[in-house]
Amino acid sequence: MTDLTALSLIEAATALRTGDLSSTELTKACLDRIHALDSRIHAFLALTPDLALKQSEAADQRLAQWRREGGDPLPLTVGIPIAVKDVLCLEDIPTTCGSRILEGFLPPYTATSVERLIRAGAVVLGKTNTDEFAMGSSTENSAFGPTHNPWDLSRVPGGSSGGSAAAVASHMCYAALGTDTGGSVRQPASFCNATGIKTSYGRVSRYGLIAYGSSLDTVGALARSSADLLPIFTAIAGHDPLDSTAMTDPVPKIILDDTDLRGLRIGVPREYFIEGMQPEVEAAIKEAVRVFESLGAKTRDISLPHTDLALPVYYIIAPAEASANLARYDAVRYGPRLESIKLSEQYFTTRGALFGQEVKRRIMLGTYALSSGYYDAYYGQAQKVRTLIKGDFQAAFEEVDLIACPVAPTTAFRIGEHGDDPLSMYLEDVFTLPANLAGVPGIAFPVGFDSNRLPIGMQLNAPHLGEEALFGAAHAYQGITSWHKEHPLL
Repeated sequence: MTDLTALSLIEAATALRTGDLSSTELTKACLDRIHALDSRIHAFLALTPDLALKQSEAADQRLAQWRREGGDPLPLTVGIPIAVKDVLCLEDIPTTCGSRILEGFLPPYTATSVERLIRAGAVVLGKTNTDEFAMGSSTENSAFGPTHNPWDLSRVPGGSSGGSAAAVASHMCYAALGTDTGGSVRQPASFCNATGIKTSYGRVSRYGLIAYGSSLDTVGALARSSADLLPIFTAIAGHDPLDSTAMTDPVPKIILDDTDLRGLRIGVPREYFIEGMQPEVEAAIKEAVRVFESLGAKTRDISLPHTDLALPVYYIIAPAEASANLARYDAVRYGPRLESIKLSEQYFTTRGALFGQEVKRRIMLGTYALSSGYYDAYYGQAQKVRTLIKGDFQAAFEEVDLIACPVAPTTAFRIGEHGDDPLSMYLEDVFTLPANLAGVPGIAFPVGFDSNRLPIGMQLNAPHLGEEALFGAAHAYQGITSWHKEHPLL
């Protein structure tokens, strides 16, 4: 019997349209695979089988009517089982952000990105694991336990969207929503051999996304290829009056039918090839650049001179925004409450016991940076340097169309490897943070494996709202390579 979960999203969507398969069959196959594998991987925090089967039945009726009566083409997402990172609200479904402080929280509304996918006919299988409040690069910071990389269960899947990446890589779903504040879609995609899109800031509504860093957070997605990823992006992108930061620019209709990249200019920043970088990662990225040249692209060395400042800038701005956003979890308005005699004690007792160590670390860093006497020296200066980093990208995009670089300096590291050294963990995001500070989009996709058969990913960055070029270039690369077709042997 054919393993339905091995189908790509495009193959599954084609079979649904011809009537060779039903959405209910796909959904049951995914649920069966989750039950068979997730005890070892821990990609999901909550499953929604009843909702999924109800949605799949509605999708089958919609598809049957379309086959009978014709009409406008249906979205490719109709009937496709997906997963949602547990920082995006889904009405009446537990949403925890990987934190004990939101345990038992049932949102009274659904995030715009999730709602748009449901309207486009997608089937929601459940909520995926995440670093607490999306703060982390390994999904080890989840209060409910780490997610394991399907390629090597002793290693991390990346973070903070590690649950979504692991679910896609292990064929538990055909695509998954994630969020990217400092690399949290692209780095897990790289570690798990998936394709992930970090959207331009403002391209996808943040309404219903529980905030970490409001000027950095973006909603993205992961799938097995750029072709599989495109229908998800098409469904979720676009203006939303519920989000004042959502762009009003129209979303282009992207068609992936051309592998000729003649005329495309790709820049390779010299600052991204650093001392200590895993040699196999560097070799795979340089070989991928040569593949783009074989497709007709012109490549050149470029400079993003303030790249080395991105890490300290991010870890001032993001914690500062987090300290403000997480102030609402005060033992009164959200989540469980640990009773104390005095209100002030209740506040400190609840936050001290229910926030994890990394969240408390970032709240303290952020509060310090915003405190009287330090605001100008730290937060104010960081915002000025952020402007310089954004200027680096703007200057580069006057000379090139895309920027190609590694996603991470290494392949997936072992669970617990950076547990006692927060700085070494932060350094895992050194290549992804600049795009978030600049607000530009990026796509990560597989370009090889190391000697331990751990995936290696490459990222492309484009100017703000330049997702069309990202999808086109990644699709061209995947049209003549097969790295994205490899899957872990579970």
